[in-house]
Amino acid sequence: MNRETALKLLHEYIENPRMINHCLASEVVLRALAKRLGRDEDSWALAGLLHDLDVEKVKGDSKIHGLVTARILTELGVDADIVDAIKMHNEAASGLPRTTEFQHALACGETITGMITATTMVYPDQKIAGVKPKSITKRMKQAAFAASVSRENIMECELIGIPLDEFAELSLEAMKTISDQIGL
Repeated sequence: MNRETALKLLHEYIENPRMINHCLASEVVLRALAKRLGRDEDSWALAGLLHDLDVEKVKGDSKIHGLVTARILTELGVDADIVDAIKMHNEAASGLPRTTEFQHALACGETITGMITATTMVYPDQKIAGVKPKSITKRMKQAAFAASVSRENIMECELIGIPLDEFAELSLEAMKTISDQIGL
């Protein structure tokens, strides 16, 4: 599946502009991770873009979120590795722990976008251009800040060999490249 088709699919399933922005942010973060790790950038970016395809359809039900997307993408002939990573980004639905580099990358990559967005929103101008990686890692330690963002998922960056400081910087820089698209 090419990006143009994926974007059409995304807009077919997701109406909430903030959720679309999250998916776009996840796409660029996953592409940056793939580049950093020498993996298939297009496949990883596609997983980032489509990982939450079913979120509105399942009304955020964590017991099935990801499984519906996996079924949709399998029926469309999307590569099994991409489908697997998407299915496993929500361990609650799969009932299994993440074990592959791709699974960990999607889980940490899509999750850090929430932390970066929340950090951006506390800046006076609410612009990502002024956000520093240290601000993200500092807020990671504040449990009350962006409390719904799983620090455990973000820390899976270390399971793929990227220290948190480097991961925060890589993700932040990736999101800055599309700041105008995602309203940051």
